[in-house]
Amino acid sequence: MENWSVEQVCSWLKQRNLGELVPKFREEEISGAALLALNDRMVQQLVKKIGHQAVLMDLIKKYQQQKSGLESLTYCCETASQKFPEVISGKNLKSFFARHKTLQWTSSYALPDFPYDVKCILAEKKCPDHSMRIRIIEFLQADMTKYLEGSLYPNSQQYNIVVNALLQAYPFLDEDGNGFLLWKRALKDRFKYVRRPIEDDEQVLRNKCKFGHRRGQTRKSSFAENKLDDVQGQVEEEPAHLKGSTMDLHIKWLNQEYMKTQRNWEEVDNRMNVTIEIRRKMISDKAPLKDILRLFPFLRCPYQLFREFQLLTHMDIYKKTVKILEIYSENILSLYVVRNNPINIMLQENLKQHTEEDVLKYMKMTAACLLLPEVFGDDSSLFAAVNEEVRAVTPVLEVKNPFNVSSCEFALYIEREELAQLDDCTMALAALVAAFHVFDIPCPKRIHRTLNFLESLVFEVRNP
Repeated sequence: MENWSVEQVCSWLKQRNLGELVPKFREEEISGAALLALNDRMVQQLVKKIGHQAVLMDLIKKYQQQKSGLESLTYCCETASQKFPEVISGKNLKSFFARHKTLQWTSSYALPDFPYDVKCILAEKKCPDHSMRIRIIEFLQADMTKYLEGSLYPNSQQYNIVVNALLQAYPFLDEDGNGFLLWKRALKDRFKYVRRPIEDDEQVLRNKCKFGHRRGQTRKSSFAENKLDDVQGQVEEEPAHLKGSTMDLHIKWLNQEYMKTQRNWEEVDNRMNVTIEIRRKMISDKAPLKDILRLFPFLRCPYQLFREFQLLTHMDIYKKTVKILEIYSENILSLYVVRNNPINIMLQENLKQHTEEDVLKYMKMTAACLLLPEVFGDDSSLFAAVNEEVRAVTPVLEVKNPFNVSSCEFALYIEREELAQLDDCTMALAALVAAFHVFDIPCPKRIHRTLNFLESLVFEVRNP
């Protein structure tokens, strides 16, 4: 950073969402060396907004601490290399620094210092209300952004570390065992909310192009409107809890709430509960999936998909899937039938590049999940498309870079269209099983044995 030009400093500011400061930095000719020499008083004169002042000073301080830490590490390694030249070579030193950077989050992350009113609620071990939850999430998001040096794109592992730290410090926040998913989802939604108004950041623009913006479609098809009217008429004729006009208000509210970045999830749960009758009626009448999703877009959210499954079966599909993969992963990978499978070969190559237990466990569970059809002699193309285009019409997973912790992607497809993006293999497998039940889709014969095995474990029909 010391050797940066003024333009490089300006580019650095844009990457950290401080683009408003660029004209002033150009005017004052702030180079890299000048940036690191700024003190509190200079920053106050240079930057008007207090928020920008705090972020800028924090970034400078962290860079100086990181530089100091690396210098001390280098000194220690050089000292050690003089005593043990055969142990610490240049290559090992490079590997050491790379590993230090990878483990930095895991070893150094600590929860932020929450404000007084939040501390009082947490100290009393009371479950926070909706507004208090938002405050906690806001502080976590701001703290994560500092750790990420201004980036607004944490990876899944970093979300997991923060949420795990929160639940370990305050176990009572893990409500009914679903706390991890709820807090992680709220934290991801908060980052989306912060990214939404940003238009000039290169990373934001790249990700917007990558994932697209298809949530602006609010116009319902004529079939959906007619189907809603028909079903509402039937609901009014039959003894139901709600009249058609009230049902329509609930559905309109759900559609409006889905368009928001920051959602009232408690109210979403309530309204999904009261509209389940009309939703199940449409599904049993074989209404087109696209029309069901237009009326009930929250079924695209993995949490609501799992919740719908639980309302129908009284089973927690996500918890069951975690247990299945933890129990059967090692057994599946040891079978002779999967030894020469490309997935297993890819796994073995990637296992050599990592030593962290959590990463190795994650890779093995991912491989076991993708190898399930092979174990039962089923058609794997009806189960998951790994690094290739989805061709199946029935529910199927799209998986990209399955063993790359930083760039792996999981998505659930139905009728060759993406229904939901998923965090990991466990959530992906749970969503696949849930989709067949929630949308009442017949299981293809060429994948029947695999799904039958999973369902027998989920519903505890037998012990395979």
